[in-house]
Amino acid sequence: MELVTFAPGSGLLAPRAALRSDAPSLDLNGMWRFRLSPAADAPEDFADPGYDDSGWAELPVPSHWPLHGHGAPAYTNVVYPFPVDPPYVPDENPTGDHRRVFDLPEGWSGGRLRFEGADSLARVWLNGHELGFWTGSRLPAEFDAGPWLRPGRNVLAVRVHQWSAASYLEDQDMWWLPGIFRDVTLTRSAADVFVHAMHDGRLSFDGAGGRLDLPELGVAGLEPGVEVRVAAEPWTAETPRLYDATVTFPEETVRLRVGFRTVSIEDGVLLANGRPLLLKGVNRHEFDPRRGRAVTPETMREDVLLMKRHNVNAVRTSHYPPHPAFLDLCDELGLWVIDECDLETHGFERVGWRGNPTDDPRYEGALLDRMCRMVERDKNHPSVVMWSLGNEAGVGRNLGVMAAWTRERDPSRPLHYEGDRSCAHTDVYSRMYASHAEVEAIGRGEEDPLDDPALDARRRAMPFLQCEYAHAMGNGPGGLAEYQELFERYPRLAGGFVWEWIDHGIAHPAHDYAYGGDFGEPLHDGNFVIDGLVFPDRTPSPGLLDLKKAFEPVRITFAAEDGVARVVNGHGFRDLSHLRFTATVEVEGEVVAEHPLEVPPDGGEVRLPGAAAGPGERWLTVRALLAADQPWAPAGHEVAWFQTRLPSDPPAPAGRSAATLSGAEFEDRSGRLTRLFGVEVEGPRLDLWRAPTDNDRYSGLEARWRALGLHRLTHRTDAVERDGGALTVRTRVAPAAGDLGMRATYRWTATDDDGALLLRVDVEPEGDWSDPIPRLGLTMTLPGAAVDRITWFGRGPGEAYPDTGLAARVGRWSATVEELQTPYVRPQENGHRADVRWADLGPFRVSGEPVFGLTARRWSTAELAAARHRPDLTPGDRVHLHLDLAHQGIGTATCGPGPLPRYDLYARPATFTLRFTPS
Repeated sequence: MELVTFAPGSGLLAPRAALRSDAPSLDLNGMWRFRLSPAADAPEDFADPGYDDSGWAELPVPSHWPLHGHGAPAYTNVVYPFPVDPPYVPDENPTGDHRRVFDLPEGWSGGRLRFEGADSLARVWLNGHELGFWTGSRLPAEFDAGPWLRPGRNVLAVRVHQWSAASYLEDQDMWWLPGIFRDVTLTRSAADVFVHAMHDGRLSFDGAGGRLDLPELGVAGLEPGVEVRVAAEPWTAETPRLYDATVTFPEETVRLRVGFRTVSIEDGVLLANGRPLLLKGVNRHEFDPRRGRAVTPETMREDVLLMKRHNVNAVRTSHYPPHPAFLDLCDELGLWVIDECDLETHGFERVGWRGNPTDDPRYEGALLDRMCRMVERDKNHPSVVMWSLGNEAGVGRNLGVMAAWTRERDPSRPLHYEGDRSCAHTDVYSRMYASHAEVEAIGRGEEDPLDDPALDARRRAMPFLQCEYAHAMGNGPGGLAEYQELFERYPRLAGGFVWEWIDHGIAHPAHDYAYGGDFGEPLHDGNFVIDGLVFPDRTPSPGLLDLKKAFEPVRITFAAEDGVARVVNGHGFRDLSHLRFTATVEVEGEVVAEHPLEVPPDGGEVRLPGAAAGPGERWLTVRALLAADQPWAPAGHEVAWFQTRLPSDPPAPAGRSAATLSGAEFEDRSGRLTRLFGVEVEGPRLDLWRAPTDNDRYSGLEARWRALGLHRLTHRTDAVERDGGALTVRTRVAPAAGDLGMRATYRWTATDDDGALLLRVDVEPEGDWSDPIPRLGLTMTLPGAAVDRITWFGRGPGEAYPDTGLAARVGRWSATVEELQTPYVRPQENGHRADVRWADLGPFRVSGEPVFGLTARRWSTAELAAARHRPDLTPGDRVHLHLDLAHQGIGTATCGPGPLPRYDLYARPATFTLRFTPS
């Protein structure tokens, strides 16, 4: 039967391009009748036109039935949720029967039924006649409907099986969601066109019987196979120039938007239109928290606009071709695209790749069919600059078959595939999650050699890209700036694609957003599906804001001694004339001067006014803004910025020591602070723990920290000493069951000029601290009612950690305690504001000498660490304040390297000083 056949389908018409046609078309989306069966052997009588489906449920198409109350979603990353025994699948095979009654317009004859996507195998009947079946969930299928159409009432019946032999090809780190999730159409269109448009103006097309017109360039009646040269502006992601064309056939006329561009490789460098192409990309799954992969055109446009506004210039369609409308948007608004085949067999890695379809001759037809259907559908998109054979599918003969066909069909685009380190079938060298050191070695051509000298030499002549890097799961990713610096330094490096665009949290009434295990799946991969640069509702995460900064297409440096800024144009294909530049000088976070800058279109040196020294801490910020509206953002949108500290006059000398610690109350025996400027407080005391981030968990750091007991520190007071107006408290802070510890000495003094209290903390480790520690700082709590809004002078407005926070700039910021939280779908350490000079908490102000890190929450670190979902965090009656000297870096170890060594925090002698002043 079809479920265990290796064939990709039956009754299918030849694949062709996705085109806009004037041929009659009938939209069959909408409400369908639906019945779910637990197994594949439900009676087939529902396909009879006279079948009574009045007792069935209704289901919108496109959709996934588990998101409409029929069954439940399930998430796995690598493993298959069924035994690995191709081509067989379990008897427990959810099967959805769909019925749609439609009326054929008067005079209609002939036509094709076109399905854009259904997961994973679909059988189709029209008026009781079985047209065939197809697999390849994210690819279109067309059937000849003409002989079976009737005037008036027609009945379309579709049976969709969740599991089939094709499911072994679709193990793509996402929710398993069956259903007809893309559009269904009855169309009279049958045309196929392949336009060839090069950046030097060469134009031709394939399309038997057609004639091409491109009026803007004076082309009329161009015949297939004939090449002309026109004066076209090239298409690039920065300048997405498109030309409207039509191809007229005897029965229909199709419309295309043509972009003239050329992709090539020379001397190991990836080129577009003869210039080096640096991909600043993201991986994009199709996802909506309520609709799954049934993404609307409005949401697709929102994605592209967000990408453009955050300096993203490229998308890898992980790990399947997207809805064709998404590629239309990439053409229109400008994104370079790696179009990836609907193929991943990652679960075979768990069984040593035994039986992998990639190397199984019986699956050759299915794999080749998927490649053909992708290329034929998407061949006219100028945004598509590379074809990818698939993802994490091991190695095998079928890759060679796919590559050979694609090269013959479309030699104009390079081929990509990461899973074969030999690059035997590709034109680019691609890796996932290579460390900074490995990326640099590859950039210099010094990577480890292959065993085969010929393949090694071939690979060394290839451009390199990271098809996945900087895993954006939870708090992070770290190391973005260092990766980007390498990409820009070595011509061989063509950039990369951050994993990934969006958190795949499914909207849930109790959890806010659900992830693996929240639907009772016996086998799942937890929150590994929550790994995006935007939250499920498409709110940008701090990681996306950092990525925008790392990807900036303008680089600015400043020499304070002569007041000259150097502006470097980092665009590949346009100058700076679409931008305007401003320079702002701030003192203590307040703007004191702002000037427009005249920057030459090609960049260069610009003298800045107002750079002289003055009182207070002075900062210069240069901003590059859109000078006029663009299709993807309005005028004034910030594209890039640069900030540097200006010379300042020395600060005023500190006040003299006071005789008493007025404003503070201490417990006599322990020396513990109990009240501060009239507010009841607990702490401050030394803190080494943070709620583990996803990167901490997956790197193994959390387990090592818990083994050390850093989450359950004990505090012992060894001495309380009073010396005039000073109070010194000597303590030892250590976890139970071990001999590691920290000597922490707190020394309180007061000043007589502003009533301030000074706290100096000296920390001395004891024992062999061989692992990094989470944080080094102080924690204290205040009554919740005492603190609402916090104003600070330091980096902001968002969070920053040692290797994150590229988007945080020095300024004066203000936020409520609630606004200081970053709402990661799985709660974890978040919200740290870095390099804070002072923060006004309401009852008092705390200042660093010189700076400190600030976090404020209405729940404890223990509560944050225990929470699995956002609603688990309930505000308490205390504000938990963290005043930190240092934090462990974030890294990207959920999938990839941990923090660079310079961002590791090891126990060491340390001193930090804070000043508390009444408000």
